[in-house]
Amino acid sequence: MSRAACDPASEPAMCGRVRLTQLHPEFVRQLGAEVRGAISSSTNIKPTSPVCVLIDESGKRVLEPMTWGLIPAWAKDKKIGSRMFNARAETIAEKPSFRAAFQNRRCGIVVDAFYEWAEVDGVRVAQTLRGAD
Repeated sequence: MSRAACDPASEPAMCGRVRLTQLHPEFVRQLGAEVRGAISSSTNIKPTSPVCVLIDESGKRVLEPMTWGLIPAWAKDKKIGSRMFNARAETIAEKPSFRAAFQNRRCGIVVDAFYEWAEVDGVRVAQTLRGAD
């Protein structure tokens, strides 16, 4: 992967990793959310790993860990979720794999930053796409 592929000013990049350093109690309080399960912090959350998800459950906000990935209703194997973890905003409503989930089962993913690995001068480094460093 080239450095330009992770430059937000160039071609829009897709994230392959996210970071959650801490779920701040003040953030949870401001959301008015209930926390269910153990929300882990990590600087290298990859697809198929648990991420902190905000959902609406009958009008109640809930934060809970869920697996990062999408398993479409038509999938015969749960492993497809490891390949379906990103969707482009420009086409999400039309793509058969994401359309139903986009229309009916939205959620928010709580992270500090998202980034992609890149090779710079022969060294693999994290190129932050968005977030505070």
